[in-house]
Amino acid sequence: MRPLRRLLWGLGVLALAIGAFWLWVFWPLGGQRAEPRGPRGGAELPTAAEMAPPLVAAPALCVGSQPGPPGAAAANAASLSTLAWSPFGKAEIGWEIYAPRIAAEIGTSCAAGSDGFAAALARWQAANRLAPTGVMDAAAFAVMLPRWHLARPFVRVNREGTCPGAPSGPDLATARADESYGGKTIQLRPAALEAYRRMTAEARAAGVLRRPEALKIYSGFRAPDVDAQRCARDQNCQGLTRTICSAHRTGLAVDLFIDAAPGFGPDSSADANRLAMARSPLYRWMVWNAGRFGFVNYVYEPWHWEWTGEPLLPGTPIASLPQAGAGSVTEPAEGSTPQTPAAASGARSRR
Repeated sequence: MRPLRRLLWGLGVLALAIGAFWLWVFWPLGGQRAEPRGPRGGAELPTAAEMAPPLVAAPALCVGSQPGPPGAAAANAASLSTLAWSPFGKAEIGWEIYAPRIAAEIGTSCAAGSDGFAAALARWQAANRLAPTGVMDAAAFAVMLPRWHLARPFVRVNREGTCPGAPSGPDLATARADESYGGKTIQLRPAALEAYRRMTAEARAAGVLRRPEALKIYSGFRAPDVDAQRCARDQNCQGLTRTICSAHRTGLAVDLFIDAAPGFGPDSSADANRLAMARSPLYRWMVWNAGRFGFVNYVYEPWHWEWTGEPLLPGTPIASLPQAGAGSVTEPAEGSTPQTPAAASGARSRR
């Protein structure tokens, strides 16, 4: 009998342990399930009630979000389309164009006018020594923008006064006809082209290539002498969209068809066109996923991406390049916080 009692007692203890483990794993704490985390491991993701297309940027829903600072969500919802500012040195109205990138920066997929977004922004502001208001403003953008620029190796080299070298013809690979937009011949460094192909395949599997032209390349490698001739002819380099030292000379930069507003081409920098791209599922997917394939974006141009998977080639001083059509060359300092970002983000595209 004693061995039997010991056996029954042991089985009872085992059953209690299993039951306790089951409750620990499956029982919702405080009446809620564990919160999914954003891709940066930080903020929670938005509730279905807070989703307001087209501004849910991440692939997951916003669930379990916490309330933001009082009034912040309403302020963000209003300023999204009304904020008067100059984030890149020219006047703009609203910040919706940049909302997907801002959401990724603060680690949330909550809609820009939601409590979840405001709460995530307040946490980000506190971590960056800003007042945790939860309200998107020029001061917060002025901290974000230099980081985005400096994520591009091309910009970091430019800041040192150097223009990277260009690969020779034998060191370039040619894209297939079905990868090119409008029948153009597109060349890239081989590893960059392979990374583009892997990214395109995953975007297709994710269901975000909703137009036949989506992710086709309309500009890849551009020879430095061709860009110099264009600068001299058009006299508009070192602005937001043209430069005497272009990232395209590296063979690592691509301009991709993201989307286009009616009446605009895929590379028009008109605000209406950039807004159409920012609202597209493809761009929002790219913001959250392109980095996994080594691509970083010049945020002013949703279509311009640079591959970071191999070093830039040794270059030459920017001052030694043909200067016809050129302006000043400046970049914002890391962490600069002017009243508006315009002063710091003379941030030329160098694309």
